[in-house]
Amino acid sequence: MQDRREQVDLEAAYQEYADLVYRFLYVRTRDREWSQELMQETFLRAVGSVSRYDGSCKLSVWLCQIAKHILYQELRKKKRLETTELDGQIIFDASARDGEAILLDQERKLELYQAIHRLPELEREVVLYRITGELSFREIGRILGKSENWSRTVFYRVKQKIKKEMSVYG
Repeated sequence: MQDRREQVDLEAAYQEYADLVYRFLYVRTRDREWSQELMQETFLRAVGSVSRYDGSCKLSVWLCQIAKHILYQELRKKKRLETTELDGQIIFDASARDGEAILLDQERKLELYQAIHRLPELEREVVLYRITGELSFREIGRILGKSENWSRTVFYRVKQKIKKEMSVYG
């Protein structure tokens, strides 16, 4: 039986997964240039460690794991704080722009950020990938090693949970 590692074509993998890895990183960094640099570093490291890819997970998942490790190394090295900001226009209607409406929007955003922060890690990742990374449910499933339907269901349930929580406090 031929080893799965010998079958990995990283050039083809780059063509197929570079955008996915970039968006995975962008969700976490919110910095286009840095995400691009980290994505390039991911594939460079993948070339050096392809012999350790055992095929136990999808290649896209393996690449995103490498990307995540590189990001965490860089964060530690640069002592950056990982922050994720949501674009309020995605979630809130920003049509009313008087002072009171702006304050209410800011308060609602803060409530939303707090609600997202309180989610278990896997649910939080699904929400952030969908909202800030604008990833499809299929892509989210691929990154997390789950199905498209799983991603869609988790996002829907979390959205309902957050709406309910915010209506209780609002």
